[in-house]
Amino acid sequence: MTDRDRPLPAPEWRISDSPVPYADAVAEMEARAAAIREDGAPELIWLLEHPPLYTAGTSARAEDLTDPDRFEVHETRRGGQYTYHGPGQRVVYVMLDVSARGRDVRLFVAQLEAWVIATLDRFNVVGEIRTGRVGVWVVRPEKPTAADGAPSEDKIAAIGVRLKRWVSMHGISINVEPDLSHFDGIVPCGITDHGVTSLVDLGLPVTLDDVDVALRETFTEVFGD
Repeated sequence: MTDRDRPLPAPEWRISDSPVPYADAVAEMEARAAAIREDGAPELIWLLEHPPLYTAGTSARAEDLTDPDRFEVHETRRGGQYTYHGPGQRVVYVMLDVSARGRDVRLFVAQLEAWVIATLDRFNVVGEIRTGRVGVWVVRPEKPTAADGAPSEDKIAAIGVRLKRWVSMHGISINVEPDLSHFDGIVPCGITDHGVTSLVDLGLPVTLDDVDVALRETFTEVFGD
Protein backbone atom coordinates (compact mmCIF):
# COMPACT_ATOMS: atom_id res chain seq x y z
CA MET A 1 0.00 0.00 0.00
CA THR A 2 1.41 3.39 -0.98
CA ASP A 3 1.25 6.57 1.11
CA ARG A 4 -1.51 7.82 -1.15
CA ASP A 5 -3.61 4.70 -0.53
CA ARG A 6 -3.02 4.48 3.20
CA PRO A 7 -6.20 5.36 5.14
CA LEU A 8 -5.85 8.42 7.36
CA PRO A 9 -7.08 8.47 10.95
CA ALA A 10 -9.33 11.44 11.73
CA PRO A 11 -7.22 14.48 12.65
CA GLU A 12 -6.95 15.35 16.30
CA TRP A 13 -8.18 18.86 17.18
CA ARG A 14 -6.52 20.68 20.06
CA ILE A 15 -7.31 24.11 21.52
CA SER A 16 -4.89 25.83 23.90
CA ASP A 17 -6.64 28.14 26.35
CA SER A 18 -3.63 30.34 27.17
CA PRO A 19 -0.91 31.82 24.92
CA VAL A 20 1.75 29.28 23.95
CA PRO A 21 5.42 30.38 23.80
CA TYR A 22 6.64 30.17 20.23
CA ALA A 23 9.61 27.88 20.90
CA ASP A 24 7.35 25.44 22.74
CA ALA A 25 4.93 25.37 19.81
CA VAL A 26 7.70 24.69 17.30
CA ALA A 27 9.08 21.85 19.44
CA GLU A 28 5.61 20.30 19.67
CA MET A 29 5.09 20.61 15.92
CA GLU A 30 8.43 18.97 15.18
CA ALA A 31 7.68 16.09 17.52
CA ARG A 32 4.17 15.51 16.23
CA ALA A 33 5.23 15.73 12.59
CA ALA A 34 7.88 13.07 13.22
CA ALA A 35 5.32 10.84 14.94
CA ILE A 36 2.92 11.20 12.02
CA ARG A 37 5.61 10.35 9.50
CA GLU A 38 7.37 7.58 11.41
CA ASP A 39 4.73 6.06 13.69
CA GLY A 40 1.42 6.74 11.95
CA ALA A 41 0.19 9.08 14.67
CA PRO A 42 -3.04 10.97 13.92
CA GLU A 43 -2.76 14.29 12.14
CA LEU A 44 -3.12 17.32 14.39
CA ILE A 45 -4.87 20.66 13.98
CA TRP A 46 -3.80 22.92 16.82
CA LEU A 47 -5.69 26.14 17.58
CA LEU A 48 -3.80 28.57 19.79
CA GLU A 49 -2.62 32.10 20.50
CA HIS A 50 0.92 33.30 21.04
CA PRO A 51 2.17 36.10 23.28
CA PRO A 52 3.07 39.16 21.17
CA LEU A 53 6.00 38.30 18.89
CA TYR A 54 7.35 38.56 15.36
CA THR A 55 8.44 35.64 13.21
CA ALA A 56 10.83 35.77 10.28
CA GLY A 57 10.19 33.29 7.46
CA THR A 58 12.77 32.03 5.01
CA SER A 59 12.29 35.07 2.73
CA ALA A 60 12.39 37.72 5.48
CA ARG A 61 14.41 40.89 4.77
CA ALA A 62 16.20 42.62 7.63
CA GLU A 63 14.91 46.06 6.62
CA ASP A 64 11.30 44.86 7.10
CA LEU A 65 11.83 44.55 10.85
CA THR A 66 11.31 48.23 11.61
CA ASP A 67 11.12 47.98 15.43
CA PRO A 68 13.38 45.07 16.43
CA ASP A 69 13.20 45.82 20.16
CA ARG A 70 9.43 45.86 20.43
CA PHE A 71 8.74 42.12 20.79
CA GLU A 72 10.64 38.86 20.66
CA VAL A 73 11.73 37.93 17.14
CA HIS A 74 11.86 34.28 16.13
CA GLU A 75 13.49 32.96 12.99
CA THR A 76 11.48 30.13 11.54
CA ARG A 77 11.83 27.78 8.61
CA ARG A 78 8.32 28.30 7.29
CA GLY A 79 7.93 30.08 3.98
CA GLY A 80 7.23 33.79 3.81
CA GLN A 81 8.60 36.96 5.37
CA TYR A 82 7.88 38.77 8.65
CA THR A 83 4.57 38.31 10.40
CA TYR A 84 3.09 39.12 13.78
CA HIS A 85 1.40 36.77 16.23
CA GLY A 86 -0.33 37.76 19.44
CA PRO A 87 -3.45 37.59 21.59
CA GLY A 88 -6.70 37.94 19.68
CA GLN A 89 -5.28 36.21 16.63
CA ARG A 90 -6.28 32.61 15.96
CA VAL A 91 -3.20 30.68 14.95
CA VAL A 92 -3.91 27.33 13.31
CA TYR A 93 -0.99 24.94 13.12
CA VAL A 94 -1.65 22.05 10.76
CA MET A 95 0.34 18.84 11.01
CA LEU A 96 -1.12 17.00 8.03
CA ASP A 97 0.24 14.14 5.95
CA VAL A 98 0.55 15.78 2.54
CA SER A 99 2.00 12.56 1.13
CA ALA A 100 -1.22 10.69 1.85
CA ARG A 101 -3.17 13.72 0.57
CA GLY A 102 -1.70 13.62 -2.93
CA ARG A 103 1.83 15.09 -2.67
CA ASP A 104 0.70 18.29 -4.37
CA VAL A 105 2.17 21.28 -2.55
CA ARG A 106 0.39 23.88 -4.69
CA LEU A 107 -2.94 22.16 -4.09
CA PHE A 108 -2.24 21.99 -0.37
CA VAL A 109 -1.54 25.73 -0.13
CA ALA A 110 -4.64 26.42 -2.23
CA GLN A 111 -6.65 24.30 0.20
CA LEU A 112 -5.37 26.33 3.13
CA GLU A 113 -6.41 29.50 1.33
CA ALA A 114 -9.82 28.04 0.54
CA TRP A 115 -10.22 26.99 4.18
CA VAL A 116 -9.63 30.55 5.38
CA ILE A 117 -12.02 31.95 2.76
CA ALA A 118 -14.73 29.45 3.70
CA THR A 119 -14.27 30.28 7.39
CA LEU A 120 -14.56 34.02 6.75
CA ASP A 121 -17.66 33.41 4.66
CA ARG A 122 -19.41 32.08 7.76
CA PHE A 123 -19.27 35.68 9.03
CA ASN A 124 -20.30 37.17 5.67
CA VAL A 125 -16.76 38.39 5.02
CA VAL A 126 -15.47 38.00 1.47
CA GLY A 127 -11.85 36.88 1.58
CA GLU A 128 -9.85 36.99 -1.64
CA ILE A 129 -6.47 35.86 -2.96
CA ARG A 130 -4.17 38.23 -4.82
CA THR A 131 -1.41 37.20 -7.23
CA GLY A 132 1.95 38.16 -5.80
CA ARG A 133 0.53 38.78 -2.30
CA VAL A 134 0.52 35.92 0.18
CA GLY A 135 -2.46 35.55 2.48
CA VAL A 136 -6.14 36.40 2.36
CA TRP A 137 -7.39 39.93 1.71
CA VAL A 138 -10.60 41.93 2.09
CA VAL A 139 -11.63 44.93 0.04
CA ARG A 140 -12.25 48.10 2.09
CA PRO A 141 -14.54 50.30 -0.05
CA GLU A 142 -14.99 52.74 2.83
CA LYS A 143 -11.28 53.64 2.72
CA PRO A 144 -9.62 56.00 0.22
CA THR A 145 -8.61 54.39 -3.06
CA ALA A 146 -5.02 53.85 -4.07
CA ALA A 147 -3.15 56.28 -6.31
CA ASP A 148 -4.05 54.18 -9.34
CA GLY A 149 -7.73 54.23 -8.39
CA ALA A 150 -7.78 50.65 -7.15
CA PRO A 151 -9.89 49.98 -4.05
CA SER A 152 -8.15 49.75 -0.70
CA GLU A 153 -7.45 46.23 0.54
CA ASP A 154 -6.34 44.93 3.94
CA LYS A 155 -4.88 41.60 4.95
CA ILE A 156 -6.96 39.56 7.36
CA ALA A 157 -5.12 36.22 7.36
CA ALA A 158 -1.57 34.99 6.85
CA ILE A 159 -0.44 31.65 5.43
CA GLY A 160 2.99 30.10 5.84
CA VAL A 161 3.87 26.41 5.82
CA ARG A 162 6.82 24.09 5.91
CA LEU A 163 6.93 20.48 4.79
CA LYS A 164 9.28 18.00 6.38
CA ARG A 165 9.22 14.58 4.75
CA TRP A 166 5.78 15.47 3.41
CA VAL A 167 4.24 16.35 6.78
CA SER A 168 3.17 19.97 7.12
CA MET A 169 3.96 22.36 9.96
CA HIS A 170 2.94 25.94 10.73
CA GLY A 171 -0.20 26.95 8.82
CA ILE A 172 -2.53 29.94 8.99
CA SER A 173 -3.42 32.82 11.26
CA ILE A 174 -6.69 34.77 11.22
CA ASN A 175 -6.98 38.20 12.79
CA VAL A 176 -10.00 38.07 15.08
CA GLU A 177 -9.31 40.88 17.57
CA PRO A 178 -5.56 41.47 17.86
CA ASP A 179 -4.02 44.84 18.66
CA LEU A 180 -3.47 45.97 15.07
CA SER A 181 -0.89 48.56 16.18
CA HIS A 182 1.43 45.64 16.94
CA PHE A 183 1.86 45.11 13.20
CA ASP A 184 3.60 48.51 13.04
CA GLY A 185 6.95 47.01 14.04
CA ILE A 186 7.28 45.09 10.78
CA VAL A 187 6.43 45.34 7.12
CA PRO A 188 3.95 42.45 7.13
CA CYS A 189 4.94 39.94 4.45
CA GLY A 190 7.05 42.66 2.82
CA ILE A 191 4.00 44.60 1.59
CA THR A 192 4.01 48.35 2.20
CA ASP A 193 1.03 49.61 0.23
CA HIS A 194 -1.72 47.66 2.01
CA GLY A 195 -2.80 47.44 5.63
CA VAL A 196 -4.07 44.79 8.02
CA THR A 197 -7.51 44.30 9.49
CA SER A 198 -9.43 41.91 11.71
CA LEU A 199 -12.96 40.62 12.04
CA VAL A 200 -13.64 42.99 14.92
CA ASP A 201 -12.03 45.88 13.01
CA LEU A 202 -14.56 45.16 10.26
CA GLY A 203 -17.32 45.74 12.82
CA LEU A 204 -18.16 42.11 13.55
CA PRO A 205 -18.59 40.94 17.18
CA VAL A 206 -16.74 37.68 16.53
CA THR A 207 -14.83 35.72 19.17
CA LEU A 208 -12.06 33.15 18.94
CA ASP A 209 -14.61 30.50 19.90
CA ASP A 210 -16.80 31.54 16.98
CA VAL A 211 -13.88 31.20 14.59
CA ASP A 212 -12.94 27.81 16.03
CA VAL A 213 -16.44 26.50 15.31
CA ALA A 214 -16.28 27.82 11.75
CA LEU A 215 -12.83 26.33 11.17
CA ARG A 216 -13.99 22.91 12.25
CA GLU A 217 -17.18 23.07 10.18
CA THR A 218 -15.38 24.13 7.01
CA PHE A 219 -12.35 21.84 7.30
CA THR A 220 -14.09 18.81 5.83
CA GLU A 221 -15.66 20.94 3.10
CA VAL A 222 -12.16 21.75 1.84
CA PHE A 223 -10.01 18.77 2.82
CA GLY A 224 -12.61 15.99 2.88
CA ASP A 225 -13.36 13.57 5.69
